[in-house]
Amino acid sequence: MNVLRRSYGDFLHGRPAIGLLIFRVVTGLALMIHGYPKMQKPMSWMGPEAAVPGFMQFLAAIAEFGGGLALVLGFLTPLACLGIVFVMLGALLLVHIPAGHKWIGGGGGSMEPAIGYMTAAILLFFTGPGSISLDRRIFGKHTPSGLSVVKRKEPASIK
Repeated sequence: MNVLRRSYGDFLHGRPAIGLLIFRVVTGLALMIHGYPKMQKPMSWMGPEAAVPGFMQFLAAIAEFGGGLALVLGFLTPLACLGIVFVMLGALLLVHIPAGHKWIGGGGGSMEPAIGYMTAAILLFFTGPGSISLDRRIFGKHTPSGLSVVKRKEPASIK
């Protein structure tokens, strides 16, 4: 519990928290929709000829669907984000790049969703979920509400 508590910085309040809530919910729901079909056959969603072992397919399905749910709730956000980043990086390196998919759209497949989800997870990993989250209720420090919380160290005075 102490390790988790230390993985969170200050939770943003006010308008930034509302923006993070909207971003988390939209991103999380999109990931859940993206991962739901994989949850139907979590150990074999890539098909019988897949080079990726069933256990790894299972972890990817959990990271997408479960990670999306975690983002919606703002629960264990850093852990969910790490799972999403690794799965999307794996998708890029094992599927999209070898298949010659383009960065954006096209008839032959696209890297765009994987890049978008990975970028969103990196953003939330570094910003945190905001004060409107379960993480704040469970792991947060009690800070007064304001526009945002920014802690700065004052420079030592020179004598």
